[in-house]
Amino acid sequence: MSDMDKNISPEHKLFLLKVKRQKIAVNTARIAILVALIILWEVLAQFRMIDSFITSSPSRIVRTLVNLYREGTLFRHILVTCSETVIGFLLGTLLGTLIAVILWSSSFLARVFEPYLVVLNSLPKVALGPIFIVWAGAGPVSIIMMALAISLIVTIMEVLNGFLGVDRDKIKLMEAFGANRFQTFAKVVLPSTRPVIMNALKINVGLSWVGVIMGEFLVSKAGIGYLIVYGGQVFKLDLVMASVIILGIAATLMYHGVLFLERILFRNS
Repeated sequence: MSDMDKNISPEHKLFLLKVKRQKIAVNTARIAILVALIILWEVLAQFRMIDSFITSSPSRIVRTLVNLYREGTLFRHILVTCSETVIGFLLGTLLGTLIAVILWSSSFLARVFEPYLVVLNSLPKVALGPIFIVWAGAGPVSIIMMALAISLIVTIMEVLNGFLGVDRDKIKLMEAFGANRFQTFAKVVLPSTRPVIMNALKINVGLSWVGVIMGEFLVSKAGIGYLIVYGGQVFKLDLVMASVIILGIAATLMYHGVLFLERILFRNS
């Protein structure tokens, strides 16, 4: 037993045990609900209570995934979409945060660009798809631009609002001690807005996937979005459902990757 364990009171140990048991119960319930839904879906399809041609079924989805794997195309489509999403996610987060820093450092620029950010945020991004295709061509670049268009503005507004929401008294105290703008940002603003930035990362996960899939709907020769469009065109709904399942798993893994990063960064906070 470590010295840390010896210093924990029996009441605290009991509390930690209760929290651990509750976490196990929650995870067990989640898995049980998922398994029950899959079994119910399969049973309804097998007994023809639902039309498996329209709704597919777990067994048909598995067969579709096995066929894609045997054809050697499964991981190629996953890799294409995941790489586009990661690039769009990183660009949206980094550029959005950088632009937010610039706007925070100049209240004049923030007031000038505020209406433009609002208009661009409310603009349906899918309308920009044909423009991106003309600019960048029918390829991955236009798809990444679509993901960037969706996530960039949201990141700028989210992070900028976090910067502007920092306690003004702390900033005035730094200025009173002679700190410049960069020192104030590094010592006060950035540490105070780490949760906001992490929240922007979580939001960007979903937005990046939406942007990439929308881009692949418009122009793609490979990827999960391509499989969904192709499956819908030839009425292979098993392929559509299998692609949706892959998309859900990949998005979940990416989101948990952000949560893991958050735990590492806030471990000592």
